[in-house]
Amino acid sequence: MAALSAWFWNERFWLPHNVTWADLADPAPGVEYPKAGHLLNALPLALGIFAVRILFERFIASPCARSLHIQPGVLRQAQPNAVLEKVFTSITKNPDSRHLDGLSKQLDWEVRKVQRWFRHRRNQDKPSTHTKFCESMWRFTFYSCIFTYGFRFLWQSPWIWDTRHCWYGYPYQVMTPHLYYYYVTELAFYWSLMFSQFTDIKRKDFLIMFIHHLATISLISFSYVNNMVRVGSLVMCVHDSSDFLLEVEADGCLPLSPVQFIKAAKLANYAKTQRLCDFLFIVFSVVFFITRLVIYPIWILNSTMFESWAIVGPYPSWWLFNFLLLVLQVLHIIWFYLIARIAVKAMLRGKVCNDVRSDIESSSDDEVDTPTEGLKASHTPKGENGTNGHCAAAKARLQNHSSW
Repeated sequence: MAALSAWFWNERFWLPHNVTWADLADPAPGVEYPKAGHLLNALPLALGIFAVRILFERFIASPCARSLHIQPGVLRQAQPNAVLEKVFTSITKNPDSRHLDGLSKQLDWEVRKVQRWFRHRRNQDKPSTHTKFCESMWRFTFYSCIFTYGFRFLWQSPWIWDTRHCWYGYPYQVMTPHLYYYYVTELAFYWSLMFSQFTDIKRKDFLIMFIHHLATISLISFSYVNNMVRVGSLVMCVHDSSDFLLEVEADGCLPLSPVQFIKAAKLANYAKTQRLCDFLFIVFSVVFFITRLVIYPIWILNSTMFESWAIVGPYPSWWLFNFLLLVLQVLHIIWFYLIARIAVKAMLRGKVCNDVRSDIESSSDDEVDTPTEGLKASHTPKGENGTNGHCAAAKARLQNHSSW
């Protein structure tokens, strides 16, 4: 184990030339440098955030949903049937006409009854609009809080005004309490997202978001260990904010983040307020483009790839750090492509479509959560969703998330 640890923490990989771990291990009195052990504090905090989320959704988000007449709904359970359950779990969840005919003969059921069973069975694995509203409200609240906290302390930091301060004196840069709390809280939140991704609403971009969360956790941890926390805090703020470079309004209000906008748009969509949903989506689209495809590459990548090269010089972990940042940029391009698809459909149909991730949540089979909704949805034309927006069943997913 000692040999493996020595290989992993090789100074020639992690640190610039002529810098050793011993140089960072014994700072002057009152000075604190980041240490890898600090990151362990994020794990229990992630569990705490997840517990807070459960309480928030139950005692705050759920009453808000009910006040907007978004009810949990009564889930219609599929009739227990061993044969159909085996087909559902092992072969297909959406049987074609050949399978339906075979099962109809085997069970002596009408084809429509078999179809109805599969529809009800699929609905059992789907969250209601109430559940989706609560999830979105939780993330909206967290992103609002963490962005406000990060923006307020970064506003007073020199490196937000001149990114070269991210590299002056590197790696001998002091870890301040505000920067530590910001980093560990963000890391804990993304650990909780990675775990809860397997229990939350299943989306079509599950793999993309898993890669995103993994890259985010890797970047936060990686930048913390080798003390790239200044530029790391800017990366997190860019991903959390919509227009953090704009001045704070005279009344003291802070701008919302891209993720906040999309969460707000979802809340509006679930609450059946179409005009508000349309407006928030337009704002989100513009903000996403500016922050992720303009500010991020021109401001952040320019600093990490060129300013750091001139001031510190490249070394092995520098290459890896920039590679991970470029992976995020590729994801930004993919997400903006999905956003553009929604925008095109919105212009063609006159209103913003449902989130294109949601074809798994509500399909053209009109798989709904309540009998009343099912009656209404049965009259929806094939290929359209029955929720607010009435756009064609989506083919791809868009997120959010998030931060890095």
